[in-house]
Amino acid sequence: MPPGPVKYDLVVRARRAVLPEGTRAAAVAVIGPTVAAITGYAEPLDAASDIDLGDLALLPGLVDTHVHVNEPGRTEWEGFTTATRAAAAGGVTTICDMPLNSLPPTVSVAALARKRSAAAGQCWVDVAFWGGAVPGNQEALRPLHQAGVTGFKCFLICDPSWARWRPWTRC
Repeated sequence: MPPGPVKYDLVVRARRAVLPEGTRAAAVAVIGPTVAAITGYAEPLDAASDIDLGDLALLPGLVDTHVHVNEPGRTEWEGFTTATRAAAAGGVTTICDMPLNSLPPTVSVAALARKRSAAAGQCWVDVAFWGGAVPGNQEALRPLHQAGVTGFKCFLICDPSWARWRPWTRC
């Protein structure tokens, strides 16, 4: 017996959907966290929830690749809760946390684990982590990559005056 019709978790319809090929009327069907289909606006789709935005624009979520979440260590500056809630309010669905403002800076697998632990249960959007490439941590780069950092941040200049703000900087 052939399977029944696909059941989507959510369908969002809009007469102005911004898609890779341009803006058009469309229905976007979602299963879990994944866009499963993009069809014509009026196409009937079997879904648990079907939302029609009418003339409101349906846009893809934005990714902010340069966010300084200072947690742990400087949470009063900006923590995961405030950073990710603000991102969600602005249409950002993923942030990439810069590695060098938290204490400890994300320059080792152990520091990355502390960062992930600090983020646990607080995030309103997806979060990715950059690793820090700093003097003396060359051996930590491959393990950081294997542990899942998105990429690496490094400074290509050296200013000794930065040492008071970034004690890992040596010229």
